[in-house]
Amino acid sequence: MKPVVQEDRTGCGIAAVAAIAGVSYARAKAVAASSGIFAHEVSLWSETGPVQRLLSRFGLRAARTTRPFRSWADLPDCALLAIKWHLEGRRPCWHWVVFVRDRGRACVLDSNASLRTHLRLDLWRMQPKWFLSVTLSPRDTLPPQIRRRAG
Repeated sequence: MKPVVQEDRTGCGIAAVAAIAGVSYARAKAVAASSGIFAHEVSLWSETGPVQRLLSRFGLRAARTTRPFRSWADLPDCALLAIKWHLEGRRPCWHWVVFVRDRGRACVLDSNASLRTHLRLDLWRMQPKWFLSVTLSPRDTLPPQIRRRAG
């Protein structure tokens, strides 16, 4: 799995799905649009339904309900995390990132375009609120550079 950088200021959900599905941002954005999901819509970063629907368009499945974040060790091998959780008015909003664990190594793929690196190992800096587990097909999930370090 490789990080995908969001090309829209509000496209973190689309970029997270693109990373998990192994497609480009442009491809995920086109599939999202054909499903009525658009980067500029607040529901993409304030509801779970749009990313769950988009994952299903790529043959992937996310949990139906969120689970509160307790610890990094308690996360499944692949999860969508809600970080930077805040209220805008009365509406909860967050930034989507992808948590991946493979062979005992863990990282977060963060699509934020302003980051120097989108593969994050500084887990202690993030404060996830909750997560959705994602079911993957059996295959290598960590980016190659992390797998080499685990070697």
